[in-house]
Amino acid sequence: MGSLLPFRVQSQEFSGWATDNRSYITVNVEDGRINKISTSSDPPSGEKVFIGAGLIDTQVNGYRSVSFSDDGLTVEKVGQVARALWEEGVTTFFPTLITSDPGIITRNLQILSQAMHEPRLSHSMPGYFLEGPYISPVDGFRGAHDANWVRSPDWKEFMGFIQAADNRIIQVGLAPELDGAMDFIRNCAVRRIHVALAHHNSTADQIDEAVNNGARVSTHLGNGCANLIHRHLNPLWPQLANERITPSVIADGHHLTAEELQVFYKVKGPDRLFLVSDATRLAGMPPGTYEWNGKSVVMTENGMLQYPEQQVLAGASFPVRYGVINMMQYVDIPLDAAYGMATRVPSQVYQLNDRGELTTGKSADLILFKIEKDQMIILKTIVQGEVVYEK
Repeated sequence: MGSLLPFRVQSQEFSGWATDNRSYITVNVEDGRINKISTSSDPPSGEKVFIGAGLIDTQVNGYRSVSFSDDGLTVEKVGQVARALWEEGVTTFFPTLITSDPGIITRNLQILSQAMHEPRLSHSMPGYFLEGPYISPVDGFRGAHDANWVRSPDWKEFMGFIQAADNRIIQVGLAPELDGAMDFIRNCAVRRIHVALAHHNSTADQIDEAVNNGARVSTHLGNGCANLIHRHLNPLWPQLANERITPSVIADGHHLTAEELQVFYKVKGPDRLFLVSDATRLAGMPPGTYEWNGKSVVMTENGMLQYPEQQVLAGASFPVRYGVINMMQYVDIPLDAAYGMATRVPSQVYQLNDRGELTTGKSADLILFKIEKDQMIILKTIVQGEVVYEK
């Protein structure tokens, strides 16, 4: 995995403006946890540096040429993605495996579990997200997922995935309209595996039934959907209307319009909507045409990943910090509200109770950053009290 710093340091302090932009605070860290938070009555002048909980991204397909769904995944590459995400301020992420050959899914879940032997990776990756293969086979709703491997839920197969993952699958995304989906959702709920509605064309009744059986999340609401849908009878309205569903959104400037984000936020509010990146292995790569999952995808100059064959997007290329800034600009909300969508809300949705907020006793997963020219610039990333990145 390369050279690593000692896993723990005894005591450190980190200071900056709180994300509510009202107070300058110092966070005292001991033995990897937040020991004390104090407020200064004499904050420094000059460049404003913020301090906040580390970003949480629950949908990361890959990064900088590495994909969690490719047959070339290695333990070293898993560490490579984690270190790249630390540079982006992400201290917690869910490696996400999409629809593919079940043999590759099994193998890669085993590789991810091997990577868990490194304590920092184990902490930064509390579980894996299996998005598919139990999704809609219909063009558009299927998105960029490989049609050859899309199928109805198979609990016996999924139990094999759970075993390969060493019981670390934290979420599975599926289409509720598929045969066997409701039994599958109930089985997941019993095992405390989160079920996300993903790449589906369900009716309002099917969505309600899925929620009644234990589904609680909508994956990248407004995406994973056909370009042409009925203006009344479509899967978007019932997911927005259902108060028990907490959707994730990709606020990268490409996947959703400003107006969509405004409406989603007005309906769900700051406590029932959270950000994901949906980053792929092409995230962080230069513009051009790439072969990905047997398909030709295009990275445009402005960072959009296009799948021309279906006229849909092929995942995202920007880390989740872009979504924080975009929510501030598109929805006209303060930093603290947007920031909570990438920290506090996902920690609550997935019961990651030891992180997501600057609170005494929680894990010292912190970032220091500044906002410059409409960009969140990461200056320092701390995982369990240790500096893992510094600009």
